[in-house]
Amino acid sequence: MAAGFLERLRDGPPIVADGGTGTLISAAAPRLRCPEEANVRAPDTVVSLHVSFINAGAELIETNTFGANRAKLASRYLEEELVPINEAAVKLARDARQVSGREVFIAGSIGPLGEHEETWPEDRAPLFAEQARLLAGRGVDLFSVETFFDLEELVTAIEAVRSVSELPIVAMMTFGDDAETIGGVSAAEAAERLARLRVAVVGTNHGAGPDAALTALQAMGDSLPLAAMPNIGLASMSGNRIVYPHATPEYFSEFAAQARSLGARLIGGCCGTTPTEIGAISSAIAADRAPRAPLAVIERELAVEVAREERETRLGADLREGRFVTSVQVDPPLGANYEGLLEIAAAVHAAGAYVDINDNATARVGMHPLIVAAALERRVGIETIPHLTPRDSTVMGLESVLLGAHAEGVRNLLAVTGDPPEIGDYPGSGGVYEVDSIGLTHLVSHLNRGENFNGKAIDAPTSFFAGVAVNPIADDPDEELDRFRRKIEAGARFAMTQIVFEVGQVEALLERLGGASPVPVIAGVFPLTSYRLALRLHNEVPGIVVPDALQEALRDAGPGEREVGFAHARELLAALRDVAAGVYVVAPYRQPLSVLELLEATS
Repeated sequence: MAAGFLERLRDGPPIVADGGTGTLISAAAPRLRCPEEANVRAPDTVVSLHVSFINAGAELIETNTFGANRAKLASRYLEEELVPINEAAVKLARDARQVSGREVFIAGSIGPLGEHEETWPEDRAPLFAEQARLLAGRGVDLFSVETFFDLEELVTAIEAVRSVSELPIVAMMTFGDDAETIGGVSAAEAAERLARLRVAVVGTNHGAGPDAALTALQAMGDSLPLAAMPNIGLASMSGNRIVYPHATPEYFSEFAAQARSLGARLIGGCCGTTPTEIGAISSAIAADRAPRAPLAVIERELAVEVAREERETRLGADLREGRFVTSVQVDPPLGANYEGLLEIAAAVHAAGAYVDINDNATARVGMHPLIVAAALERRVGIETIPHLTPRDSTVMGLESVLLGAHAEGVRNLLAVTGDPPEIGDYPGSGGVYEVDSIGLTHLVSHLNRGENFNGKAIDAPTSFFAGVAVNPIADDPDEELDRFRRKIEAGARFAMTQIVFEVGQVEALLERLGGASPVPVIAGVFPLTSYRLALRLHNEVPGIVVPDALQEALRDAGPGEREVGFAHARELLAALRDVAAGVYVVAPYRQPLSVLELLEATS
């Protein structure tokens, strides 16, 4: 069916692909060492999932072999099952096609080597070629070489596949919101390079969600047919579970229309997407749906700020004495230079506000927030509120960086669990998570008592003023409340909420706490600059709900959407003065200092 695939790409409507096979298999078949093991341990689960996607409208399904190369299987002690796992995967996909009775293309899925990427190209190529030979031998119609972050590794994989097969190749990379890989390769550069390698389709998969995929497609141009198979959105951690956002079918229907308008000939999903989302894509393609609004590129930036005192932090004194606190939330630099932050910090500090610094938000690599905080406190003399997650360090590593930051004068701290790494820059890696945010708060309390996490005395105690996160609109409010109380018992001195868009969301939290919070609560406000941004936050980011009325107001505002968003933020800030101890404002993309007008409104 290889010729049929190429013919369909050229002459027919876009091909609908399947969704997040690996994540769904892991959920349906527990205790697997990796999703690919299901091919030989739970074959009925794999067939059932394939059929579900086909019934939803998928015309192309991928074999359950994304991580089934020899190196990755060996890391799971499955090297001896390399051949049966790959061969069974093709058989199961063909069985599903036969059961469905439909003409469906079968793509052999080949992913990057993950933690084995340190191998030389000449060592990587045989691994890719070996897997491709197995998949081709069992009868796939094409290859999907996908979720690559390193362009050179993808080139190696494509050349290796081509060395053993002439079947069509779909080549997909993962890009950030800025249409660049973590290595700084733009979507345009990647498309141009891949177009010279005899591939049938180039595109993007995985990543931060549909919105980022559209941005990458727009940058790729039209030299080859394009593919878009994004994650459902940004995942989050709830206890030990990975939780995906509640993107609506309508959102994916609009995504399909937008992707098609940008030249996508293959449209599907990745992590978190289910037959529901694929059904929405299929319906949009069948109806030849047109996009409701033209795509406008949204770019991203950062911002910073603030001041400090010696013993009790200025933040601690403000909260203790009941002064309304204002802060600006920024992302640390994505490179090795923070000079731009210093200038922004000075302007925000002049407005009398604080700054809180994200810790690799959305699991995208940036400068460590404690290092940024220490630099700002030393260079500018300002007080900061850096976030810290236990995702990336052991307990010993957390203690080390905290002691160093304290020596540099950092005192305030926000303990957060952090986004799982598999949804960000390193999908093949796992988080450390020796403790969660509750355990991290305990750890800080131990250091403040002059002992390490295990109770062993340290040379000098710390004096951190620790805060924690709380979500007023969590899916499970009882669990969220229980975790919040445990954080306070662990030593939290203040809290910062998830972003809210209605004062009632904070009021509801306080009601569940008995009318008042045991610690001061600082509420999060995000001044929306566009309807597209509102849609993305509502559909792709867990824990955020943008009210329908606000979405409609932004949609109806047209060119005046920014003014509508800022007017809403000003009203919300004024209302929060009566219920919260303070607010932090998320700096808008590419306009970090525009929040100053909002801060002035709170003074």
